[in-house]
Amino acid sequence: IGPGIIMQLGQSLSPQMELIRAFQRIFGATMAVVIGLAALIGWFLARRALSGVGGSAQTARRITQGDLAVRAPVSRRDDEIDQLAGNINHMLDRMLELITGIREMSDNIAHDLKSPVTRIRGLAEVTLTTAEHREDYETMAASTIEECDRLLDMINTMLVISRAEAGVQALQWQNVDLAGLVRDAGRLFETIARDKDIEVSITASGSQAINGDARMLQRMVANLLDNAIRYTPRGGRIDIAVQSMPAGVVTMVFEDTGIGIHEKDLARIFERFYRCDRSRSQSGTGLGLSLAQAIVHAHGGSITASSQTGQGSAFTVRLPRNRDKIEEDATDPTTRADGRGETG
Repeated sequence: IGPGIIMQLGQSLSPQMELIRAFQRIFGATMAVVIGLAALIGWFLARRALSGVGGSAQTARRITQGDLAVRAPVSRRDDEIDQLAGNINHMLDRMLELITGIREMSDNIAHDLKSPVTRIRGLAEVTLTTAEHREDYETMAASTIEECDRLLDMINTMLVISRAEAGVQALQWQNVDLAGLVRDAGRLFETIARDKDIEVSITASGSQAINGDARMLQRMVANLLDNAIRYTPRGGRIDIAVQSMPAGVVTMVFEDTGIGIHEKDLARIFERFYRCDRSRSQSGTGLGLSLAQAIVHAHGGSITASSQTGQGSAFTVRLPRNRDKIEEDATDPTTRADGRGETG
């Protein structure tokens, strides 16, 4: 403030330093308590969340030991763990259903293969022990060829069904007139129907064209018509109607006055090798309607069945006209074709 004169002003910081030290003490103690509580709550929440994972892991261990009936525990919290457990249970249900189906199919295949093989062996044994002329051996050879043809037809049909259901069956896409296809099938089976005095009526106005595989659709129509003729008694009637429906769908209805299907069998008639009690007296392998269903599903359609015992059955096939619609539905996981069952 002047020559050789300096003035210094100062203020004590003791109150502020005391406040800082008090804050440090309180903050440290508070943070220690908060960290302890956070660790305890975190451990509790983690243990609670991972309890479902532990249950799922235990379920997986029991499944690897062969217990396919066990399911992952699901609580009522409806959190992500519960959703995971629910999805695992749905997957296990589907796996059990497929494994059961494979076992049943294996048993049915063994049973259906056993009969023709037994007939072939029996005929060969009888011929070798009793045959005296060349004609006897020729008869044995002809019968063997016939039985082998039946076996090959059954095996090829099973392969087509498996490929169609797996989506690996190569389909030759083209415009197919379903009305003309049904009329051609009616002419093909006309002689068989006439032999049983069965009247076949076909109602198909104009052209009902769709995008599909003509050869596979012919097999589907032939199987349904043959099934109707086989289980319709003499003097009965079969009505086939082909018509357009809204949303670009063509519907085919095969209705007969046959023996009908019991209600307890209706839900299973599309299963492979499944045959109703009343149909076992007829020839067949139980693959006809399974093949029809596989072909319909491969074309993005649906097939349903309705029936009353002793009054006949009706099979309804719905097929989309446009192949683009099929591919669009195939990419949508919520879209699924409907299907019921088989008699023959």
